[in-house]
Amino acid sequence: MAKAVFHKAQRVFVKPVGTWALIEQVIPHWVKDVDEPLRVTYECGLGRSFQAHELSADDTSPTETRLHRPENDEIMLEHWHIVRRKAKWRARIGGPDLSEVGTFPVVITDEEDLSGWRVSGSEYDRDPQRIEHQARMIACTPDLLQTARQVADQYEESPDAFPPELKTVAQRCASILRFVYELDEEDVKHSATVAAE
Repeated sequence: MAKAVFHKAQRVFVKPVGTWALIEQVIPHWVKDVDEPLRVTYECGLGRSFQAHELSADDTSPTETRLHRPENDEIMLEHWHIVRRKAKWRARIGGPDLSEVGTFPVVITDEEDLSGWRVSGSEYDRDPQRIEHQARMIACTPDLLQTARQVADQYEESPDAFPPELKTVAQRCASILRFVYELDEEDVKHSATVAAE
């Protein structure tokens, strides 16, 4: 039997999507003649319902000053990976330069290999090289965030001892981390502008 772990309007980190959201609805799934729900899912306004293991509670306090260092650091510890799925829309897709003809990449972002990132058949057909590249980039995101955090932390601990040619890199790493972890709209707009420069 399942019990609700989160409540309506609670701020949670949605691991498969990699963003923060508010729970809009708690959905219990009942079975006839059973007193408790069989499972509980959560609607976050992101296109599908999520299970409790796909969400993390917001444990950071509002007075926390270093927002690029969230207390709940599970995204940094995740290992996203690429699997190949058979293409149902066409028997032969891709070309000889792709890894496996007849398949397309899916980036798995949860422990149970159930959810992640994928594209439609028509989108893959339009530019398979681009989609393969995107899959590799997405799969490396947790490692890249961890590297960016290490650079930003080193700079924050000793900015004077940091090599001058890397100061701009460290500042960009910090702004990217703020963009990923903060929900304050003005900070997000500013961080996105800095990250894009």
